[in-house]
Amino acid sequence: MRNRYLDLLRFLAILRVVTYHVTGYATLTLVFPAMAVMFALAGSLMAASLDRTGVPAVARRLRRLLPSLWVLAAVFVPAMLLTGLPFSPKVLLWLFPISDPPANYWGGLALSPIWYLRDYLWFVLASPLALWLFRRAPLPTVAAPYALLAAIEFGVLLNPPTVLREFGLYFGAWLLGFAHHDGLLRRMRNRVLLPLAGVLAAAGGAWIVTHPGPRGYDINDIPLGNALWATAFILVAIGRAPTGAAWVDRFPAFGRAVTVVNRRALTVYLWHMPFVVALTPLVGLVGWSTTDPVGLWVRVGLVLALVGVVTLLVGWVEDVAARRTPELVPGKPRRSAAERAADAPASPAPAGAAGGLVGAAARAPAPRRSPDGSADPLSGRLR
Repeated sequence: MRNRYLDLLRFLAILRVVTYHVTGYATLTLVFPAMAVMFALAGSLMAASLDRTGVPAVARRLRRLLPSLWVLAAVFVPAMLLTGLPFSPKVLLWLFPISDPPANYWGGLALSPIWYLRDYLWFVLASPLALWLFRRAPLPTVAAPYALLAAIEFGVLLNPPTVLREFGLYFGAWLLGFAHHDGLLRRMRNRVLLPLAGVLAAAGGAWIVTHPGPRGYDINDIPLGNALWATAFILVAIGRAPTGAAWVDRFPAFGRAVTVVNRRALTVYLWHMPFVVALTPLVGLVGWSTTDPVGLWVRVGLVLALVGVVTLLVGWVEDVAARRTPELVPGKPRRSAAERAADAPASPAPAGAAGGLVGAAARAPAPRRSPDGSADPLSGRLR
């Protein structure tokens, strides 16, 4: 059974990502470090899949991940090739992005969220070995990505590959997902978990304040501060996750929205940025500045509406990839067997019946009497 609290976290993370990309508000990255939370939730699901099916879970996870990317590529790669993108073997990276696939001048921004799939793919491939190591040495395994990131940030490792840097930044969150799945975070006592989260938040906050990036305190520009701050957030938000959040479904519209976004998370993530880029020039045309709150929130609404349209058109691909029955809008309440039986049409009465349904006992022939007045036990049998 799904934990609706974790569904709610993923729902909020996706909305935060879309809102941030439209508004650019750096504060949102501090209030809710969405990308790290999404990787932690994905790590927990990956550990569960490995426990169920072993190494074949890797192929299953990739099967669920890649088709939505291929749909996006089928639309945008030809458009980029027609507008200046040179055709080369690297274009094939759009089929399996173990490295950043090529893009032209406009596609580089509109399709920038592809980095998430690149990292996700590498983390999935590394998960069988990482889970094996984690269960034998949890603390050293979790600490390793943070040590790697510190070595990069302090100049011990010079010019590291992008993928290696991303392992340092986000693989720790993925491993915390392992810890959540195995119940290690839940078993940590509050007197250990909460002070640890406080120390990490203080260290991350201090690093962020003293090392602002080009956009100020946007943690996307401050990797070490991002990792520390997000880890503290995950320890509390996921480490103390309740077993459920039944109240979500007490509000049918809200519960349905949470379900839809969870079932279409990849579609929403991949398609929202092209609309953000396309709508940005329209701000000036209608007389709004790029910092006008009204204009920004109108753009948020427009982006969500356009993403909703695309989700209706191609979101069902996520159902096919997951081998579910395709749905235009997921989350339709399913009736119980008793409810379906109650609504089933009644069988028509036999010809000649007085009316309505006739019970089987009422239609059984009366037993014949033997000469001595007793009932004949064979006379009522069907022939």
